[in-house]
Amino acid sequence: MGKSQKKEKMKWWQLSLFGVGCTIGTGFFLGSSLAIKMAGPSILIAYVIAAIGTYFVFDALSKMTAKEPLEGGFRSYSKKAFGRWAGFSSGWVYWCSEVLIMGSQMTALSIFSRFWFPKVPLWVFAIGYAVLGLAVILIGVGILNKLENILAVLKVSAIIMFIIIAALAIFGVIDGDRPIQYPDSKGDLFPGGFKGLWSSVIFAFYAFGGIEILGLMAMNLKDPKEAPKAGKVMLFSLMGIYAVSISLAVLMVPWHKFNTKESPFVVALDAFDLAFVPHVFNAALIIAGFSTMAASLYGVTSVLVTLAKEGDAPSSFAREGKLKVPLATLILTMLGIAASVICALLMPNRIYEYITTAAGLMLLYNWIFILTSSLKLLKLKKRDHLKYYAGILLILIAVSGTLFHDSSRPGFFISLAFIGLIGGITLIMRLKWNKHKKKVLKPWPTA
Repeated sequence: MGKSQKKEKMKWWQLSLFGVGCTIGTGFFLGSSLAIKMAGPSILIAYVIAAIGTYFVFDALSKMTAKEPLEGGFRSYSKKAFGRWAGFSSGWVYWCSEVLIMGSQMTALSIFSRFWFPKVPLWVFAIGYAVLGLAVILIGVGILNKLENILAVLKVSAIIMFIIIAALAIFGVIDGDRPIQYPDSKGDLFPGGFKGLWSSVIFAFYAFGGIEILGLMAMNLKDPKEAPKAGKVMLFSLMGIYAVSISLAVLMVPWHKFNTKESPFVVALDAFDLAFVPHVFNAALIIAGFSTMAASLYGVTSVLVTLAKEGDAPSSFAREGKLKVPLATLILTMLGIAASVICALLMPNRIYEYITTAAGLMLLYNWIFILTSSLKLLKLKKRDHLKYYAGILLILIAVSGTLFHDSSRPGFFISLAFIGLIGGITLIMRLKWNKHKKKVLKPWPTA
C-alpha cells in the first residue's frame, strides 16, 4: 500500500476493536440462523469449537508477527516456511475466496437495503456499496481503522440491546404472544443429532472469519509484540457476545422456527410488540455487512500488492501512484467484485450459495497454512505444538462436516476444484521458476 499508510500506528486495544468490527458480520447475524437450523441449541458447542480453533490460528499468526513483522502477513510466512509455491498459492487462494465472498456480502447488503426501499433494483445498491467500500480503501488504512472502531461499537450496541430486551422477556418484564420454552431433553438440545452439530461447525467458524486481516493490520501496531494480547481480548470478547446472544435466542424461540432469510435475533423478538426492532436490526445488518466488506477489500488489495512486490503477480499491481492503492490493483479488484456481484444476482440462489460456501472453505485452508507455517518457523514449547495441531484438527472437523449436509456438500467439492485450479497454476509457475533459477546458476564457459 502507499507510504503514508505505513506511518499509521495503532495501539493493541485499537487492533482488538478493529478485530471485533471486521469479524461481526453477516456470517454471525445471518449465518447463525442456518447453523441453528442444523444443530438447535447445541450450536453453542459449535461456537466454542470455532472460538478455540480461531484462537489457536490467531495465536500462531500473532506470534509470527511479533517475531518478524512481514508486509504480506500470513502468505509471507507460508512462503518463508515452505517456499515460493506456498506464498503464491496461499495469496491467490485468499484473493479468489475474498472476492467471491464480497460479491455475496454486497448482494446481502442490497437485500437488506430493500427493506426500506423495496422498489430500488438490487444492482443499484450493490454498485453504491462497492463504490463506498473502495472510497474507504482509497482514503487509507487510518480512516478504515477509525471507521471499523465506530461500526464495531454500533454492532455491539445492537447485540447488547437484543440481550437486554431478551433478558427482560425471559424474566417476564416484557410480555409476548408466546411463552418462553426452555429446552429440557436431549431431543430439544440436539435435534439434529451428532451429525447436525458436526455440519454446523463450519458456520460457527464463518462467524469468526477475518482474523487473517488482523494479521495484515498487525503491521501497523506501535509494538507488534502486543499482537497476541490484542487477539486474546478480541476473541474472548467475541465468544462472550456470541454465546450470550445465541443462548438467549434459542431460549426464546424453538429451533425449528428460525429460517435462513432472517436474522435469528429478529425472529426471537418477533413475538413482542416492539415496532422499532426490525429497523434497528436491519441497520445493524447493513453496518455489519459493510464493515466486513471494507475489511475484506483492505485484505485483497494488500495481498495483491505484496504478491506483485515479490514477483508472484505482474509488477504493475505494486506500482505506486497518486492513489493509496496502485491503479492496476484497484482495477482488478473492481473487475473481480463486479463479476462476483453479477454472478450473485444472476445465478440461482443455491448455486451461488455453493460458491460462497466454497470460498469460505478456502479461507479455512489458508488457516491450516498459518498453523503449519508457525510449526516450522517458530521455536515452540510442547504446549504450543499441541495447541496448533489441535487447531488443525478442529478446522478439519469443520471442513469434513460440510459433507453431511445438502446445502454445504457441493461447496466442499467446488472448493477442491478451486484449489486444484490454483494448484495447477502453481505447478506451472514452479516449473518456470526452476527453469529461471537454472539459467541464473549456469556456470561461466571455460576459456
